[in-house]
Amino acid sequence: MNSTVRISRIVSIYYLITGLGFSLSSDYYVTMVAHTSSDPVLINLSGMVHFFIGMTILVHHFKWKKPLQIAVSLSGVFFLLKGVFLIVLPELTLQTGNNPAQSPWIMSISFIGVGLLVGYFAYFRKYEDK
Repeated sequence: MNSTVRISRIVSIYYLITGLGFSLSSDYYVTMVAHTSSDPVLINLSGMVHFFIGMTILVHHFKWKKPLQIAVSLSGVFFLLKGVFLIVLPELTLQTGNNPAQSPWIMSISFIGVGLLVGYFAYFRKYEDK
């Protein structure tokens, strides 16, 4: 199994579980996304975790030729950018919680859709890394 398939299998399950979380615990995620009374240390730790996950993906996988490669590399870029913004510009980043596009059902559908798409190619399609 190559790195693209290995990482995409992990990322697809993460997206599916996150989408399920937004669906089943929507009240909790509404509060979380609003960032009311967020602990600065936890925000920084969240930034650090996102940064490390993104950098780890990109250090081991920076491929942009095939759709699954692009999905994995984009996931790494998104994790990295979220981490950087949470560390460097936390106040600005936390203001995005008031965005109406971040309703739990939209987030749930988006995460589940991406998870199913990436998961389909990662688990059920023959993939050769060339």
